[in-house]
Amino acid sequence: MPRSLESLNPADGAEVTTKNLVAALTAGRLVYDNRAEQVFDHSGTTTYFDRGHATHGDWYVDVDGRFASFWPPSYRASYDLHWMVENGSIVGLRFTHRGDGSQFSGRYARPTPSGSRAAEASSTTASS
Repeated sequence: MPRSLESLNPADGAEVTTKNLVAALTAGRLVYDNRAEQVFDHSGTTTYFDRGHATHGDWYVDVDGRFASFWPPSYRASYDLHWMVENGSIVGLRFTHRGDGSQFSGRYARPTPSGSRAAEASSTTASS
């Protein structure tokens, strides 16, 4: 469990409240089922890493208190977020698209001594 979330004790599947959205999203790098990774920064920027390619967007809390994202040039979406909890520890987030109900999950990555694909992709992108 990311340290920044240790004071929380949600049940598996519980909704991430508006109060905890920023903490949930910025707690650490998320790794999705398709092996892509995403980082949410406190500044409201986000980077999605997939097969060595980085895509940059923005995220925010919308007027309804929900997580929303913007990917240039024009894609906007809002999501309901739910906690993924295993053995009493928060391990990730489940995202449900508010428009079509599609879902995906991301697990918080464990820090590794050798770094991550996201870090490698970031340094590759920065040098291009």
